[in-house]
Amino acid sequence: MMSNSNDREMGVELGDLNDDLESHEYPASTDELVEKYGDHEFELPGGTETFREALGPLGDESYESAQEVRQMIYNMLGSEAIGREDYSDRGSAPDNVKGESDEKTL
Repeated sequence: MMSNSNDREMGVELGDLNDDLESHEYPASTDELVEKYGDHEFELPGGTETFREALGPLGDESYESAQEVRQMIYNMLGSEAIGREDYSDRGSAPDNVKGESDEKTL
């Protein structure tokens, strides 16, 4: 099955977990979701993290929808999922260009 573009957000690929979360009955607790999906791995630039590792520390949170669970996944994985922080591929000045405060005076 091909992944929808909706399966990836903020650097996190949900894949089959997205469908599982959509078909899950809500409200659902973190503990219930971790028991069912805890072994699902998220591929991150620095390695992997499981659903259990990402949401397990939240204990007895309750979720009313798959969207709430997805948002919490994105929040908990945070900067680990987006790659290098403070990096943009939109073309900024190279590191060797200095600002006005670094200009040499003669």
